[in-house]
Amino acid sequence: MGNVDYNKYPAANVEPSRRVAIPPAQPFVTTLKNTLKETFFPDDPLRQFKNQPASRKLVLGIQYVFPIFEWAPRYTLDFLKSDLISGITIASLAIPQGISYAKLANLPPILGLYSSFIPPLVYAMMGSSRDLAVGTVAVASLLTASMLGAEVNATENPTLYLHLAFTATFFAGVFQALLGLLRLGFIVDFLSHATIVGFMAGAATVVCLQQLKGILGLEHFTKGTDIVSVMRSVFSQTHEWRWESGVLGCCFLFFLLITRYLSQKKPKFFWISAMAPLTSVILGSVLVYFTHAEKHGVQVIGELKKGINPMSFGDLVFVSPYLSTAFKTGIITGIIALAEGIAVGRSFSMFKNYHIDGNKEMIAFGMMNIAGSCTSCYLTTGPFSRSAVNYNAGCKTAVSNIVMAIAVMLTLLFLTPLFHYTPLVVLSAIIIAAMLGLIKYEEAIHLWKVDKFDFVVCMSAYVGVVFGSVEIGLVLALALSVMRVLLFVARPKTFMLGNVPDSLAYRSMEQYTNASNIPGILILEIDAPIYFANSNYLRERITRWIDEEEDRVKDSGESSLQYVILNMAAVGNIDTSGLSMLDEVKKIIDRRGLKLVLANPGSEVMKKMNKSDLIEKIGQEWIHLTVGEAVGACNYMLHTTKSHLVKEKSGNWDNV
Repeated sequence: MGNVDYNKYPAANVEPSRRVAIPPAQPFVTTLKNTLKETFFPDDPLRQFKNQPASRKLVLGIQYVFPIFEWAPRYTLDFLKSDLISGITIASLAIPQGISYAKLANLPPILGLYSSFIPPLVYAMMGSSRDLAVGTVAVASLLTASMLGAEVNATENPTLYLHLAFTATFFAGVFQALLGLLRLGFIVDFLSHATIVGFMAGAATVVCLQQLKGILGLEHFTKGTDIVSVMRSVFSQTHEWRWESGVLGCCFLFFLLITRYLSQKKPKFFWISAMAPLTSVILGSVLVYFTHAEKHGVQVIGELKKGINPMSFGDLVFVSPYLSTAFKTGIITGIIALAEGIAVGRSFSMFKNYHIDGNKEMIAFGMMNIAGSCTSCYLTTGPFSRSAVNYNAGCKTAVSNIVMAIAVMLTLLFLTPLFHYTPLVVLSAIIIAAMLGLIKYEEAIHLWKVDKFDFVVCMSAYVGVVFGSVEIGLVLALALSVMRVLLFVARPKTFMLGNVPDSLAYRSMEQYTNASNIPGILILEIDAPIYFANSNYLRERITRWIDEEEDRVKDSGESSLQYVILNMAAVGNIDTSGLSMLDEVKKIIDRRGLKLVLANPGSEVMKKMNKSDLIEKIGQEWIHLTVGEAVGACNYMLHTTKSHLVKEKSGNWDNV
């Protein structure tokens, strides 16, 4: 055991200053205040207001709600040059993508432009990310089409469908803003990385399959999003395939993929990939105009309404039977949009070494969607493709969103007639090219190598979306993720510790194979807080550890087991069920003629053990600061007991 002298830890004479301290009692109000602060304000956002005069607090409050007032006074001409280039670049991407994603959501194409005008302006004032480019996204568009389309046919009742889309956007915005205001952003964290990877890849696959309608020039298509329904619809209409549309679509898709490949290989040529969608729209429109391809089966957008966003607050639907559909659609799309937007914002903030406040971002997303729902927009967030272009273009602040919004506004006022001859097949090619970037197979391979359960969660989300529906995939992945959290809580790890040679360190014998047992002592570590959900399991597991150790000692002929040490270092908290469990474990150990010893219990554990009189039952002298001290105390008692037995036997022989 490394020749460690454990006799320097005498159990009977532990100095009061070396004993595990019981934290001083605090008033209930103070305890509640500290608990709420740790739960909802871990970043202490109000720290900047401390010891400030009232006028300064007012200024800081305005800057906190509207970050634009914080960085605007420091804005320079150099920043404007960079943001101007970035804004124009992302506008060239936002215009064709906006039209394409609106078609994907079964909404009028003009709504894609509306949604790239008002929401970016709101985010520029309230958002904390310098790199996020606001706009519509394919996954939220697909969810909107899938969930609203299940209740209302967009072709037969386009007005009601449009109004429900505005209402769903309103509910999404209210939900997002409330999450931020109530500091409930941790709810979004239940969408794990594995869940998002699988869900996004599945949604991207479904979106690509949906675009076969545009590529092949089909007029009738299935409402289902699963791969079986789509393939059946495609191959049951082979007689209606339009070769002209197919050739045009494949050519533009090849062009978009080549430009993206070049931009990935040479990042300084990012603008080639960014300009490719708008270039495709222009070339496609010119080609259709001069060849009259619309008369030969190539479908076009048609007339787009000129003018900026009309007000739509009066179009919101708050009556049955459609209220529940809009509410459900808004909540689900709102969560997905939040998860994507915040993840994208945090990714780029790490590259530039600045911090974004997740709860402030939620409020910003919520307010821009509330404003958008009242101005003929549907759900927006921070799409990765657009934000990546913004970042690569060298943006400095959120002014790039303002520049983009101004460019879209000018398009709405003067340029919409130019999109009349834009072929739908080009929009389908743009969507497919964008979606292929969301299918990250290398991430799935990485998950398989690192964590098999995460891989299962990822593939469950993917398979659920592709073979079922977007909702089924999301629910399945969420259920598996929550189940894993519950397993972590309800089935915490317990380890048997041993002494690392030539040290006082005690580590898991599974991890450190050279660690050795201490004769007569079983050392266990509980690697989680003890709650009602895991107390019964821990009692049974500790009992099994004792049974297995007694069997091992019996088979090996070592000294019989005398002490059970529980290392409580990782037990951050304990409830009344956990206290009852410890009491039961002590009784079980006592009945076996053993002694329970605790090592390094935390302040919350000691506080509750003291209030429940469990410290008196265990004995203050059997609660130690470290595992080393606990082992030393047990060894001292074993050595003392053995000496007494030897003396008694020696005395008996002398009498004989």
